[in-house]
Amino acid sequence: MEHLLADFPVITEIPVAWGEMDALQHVNNVVYFRYFETARIDYFKQVALMEETQSTGIGPVLSETQCRYKIPVTFPDTLLIGSRVVDIQSDRFTMEYQAVSKKMGKVTTTGSATVVMFNFKNGQKAHLSDKLIHAINTIEATS
Repeated sequence: MEHLLADFPVITEIPVAWGEMDALQHVNNVVYFRYFETARIDYFKQVALMEETQSTGIGPVLSETQCRYKIPVTFPDTLLIGSRVVDIQSDRFTMEYQAVSKKMGKVTTTGSATVVMFNFKNGQKAHLSDKLIHAINTIEATS
């Protein structure tokens, strides 16, 4: 399964909970956005984004997100969610996600998100810091 996530520098393991399934007996579509959120926060931890937000008041705001469902996931299973940054602009970056089922050994779901940096003190968009850009470039170079 490692080859399915080789291009993703951060891997988040998430066990599927029984309560995440819907009436059709597979993981409900909304739950994947929570999975991607967990993976995104893991990525942010790796690049120390939350620490930077606490010290500067400038942090990430989700601008746009999408999900593509390929194969239904059912309980019991564990998903490995790969996350990476595929585009960096002055005030935003785009992340991609890929979910792999341990039970099936296949990619089940893909997604993306645009994250805009926001200055919470003045209520306006902000630029990514050089420190953050360097951290993202460094972590991406490892995959």
